[in-house]
Amino acid sequence: MLSTPLKISNVAVPVADGVAPFELGVACELFGLDRSDQGLPGYEFDLASVTGRSVRSTAGFTISTAFGLDRLAEADLIVLVAGSWVETPPHPQLVQQLYAARDRGAHIMAICRGAFVLAAAGLLDGLPATTHWRWTDEMARRYPLVRLDPDVLYVDTGDVSTSAGTAAGIDLGLHLLRRAHGATIAAEVARRMVVPTHRDGGQAQYLRLPQPDLTTDDPVSRCMDWAVEHLDEAITINDLARQAQVAPRTIARMFHDIVGVTPYQWMIGQRLALAQQLLETSTITISTVARRSGFGSADTLRLHFTRHLGTTPAGYRQKFGVRPSRKP
Repeated sequence: MLSTPLKISNVAVPVADGVAPFELGVACELFGLDRSDQGLPGYEFDLASVTGRSVRSTAGFTISTAFGLDRLAEADLIVLVAGSWVETPPHPQLVQQLYAARDRGAHIMAICRGAFVLAAAGLLDGLPATTHWRWTDEMARRYPLVRLDPDVLYVDTGDVSTSAGTAAGIDLGLHLLRRAHGATIAAEVARRMVVPTHRDGGQAQYLRLPQPDLTTDDPVSRCMDWAVEHLDEAITINDLARQAQVAPRTIARMFHDIVGVTPYQWMIGQRLALAQQLLETSTITISTVARRSGFGSADTLRLHFTRHLGTTPAGYRQKFGVRPSRKP
């Protein structure tokens, strides 16, 4: 949610023997690359060795870094990645640094089985969380105080966040970029990575299954493509069914089976995404944003923004919107 502003400027990734290269690569791709040539934000980014020495990945190659766990004290975002290293109790100094980070307002993001480090440290006690579906039973058994949800892509509690698997770590990272910089920046990073900006109609943590590839010519894709082009109109389930050339009950079932949400939930997400874009990139009135995104009125737009994003349209624009240019 956007109710708590997120600052990202300094990122650290703890690594130890048994770190998984793919998950580590996700963290590096999201936060470790210099994209300033496109006007995108850059971060101070470093790996921090848990043991203070070079570490060996699960693929067998060695990773060297000049930094130990003290590096985490400077970070406002700490990324915990998967690997066999999470199978042992976390290093006491790592636990200490994670608690200190949370207490000073830093965000801790866990990709896939990286959530086991948070759980072992007690930082997920009483909180909703997720991890890869292969490991949910084990996490539930080992850490019963965690409110585990095995059916979501990611969970963001505000201070800590967890993702289901490696690819879901990308979804979570893009979500955090939206919290920190807005939807436009997150979308540009996603475009550079050649991945979807988000794989549902809005709040990815409610998604049950990944969104289908919209390049395929199936009934759901056809009606989705049409709906995205007509978001300023009132769209009913009958309209979607007509575009898909199936019965309304059939399109509702297909959305549930393929997309993982109802047509209504997907539509709300698409309308919110358009409203976010308009609030960020234009100075049109909030009432006009509401009409163009299909919410009809500013009151309805405000209701959905508050419910799904934890802020108001005006508050979102104040944080992420364009600034009027000053006359010389």
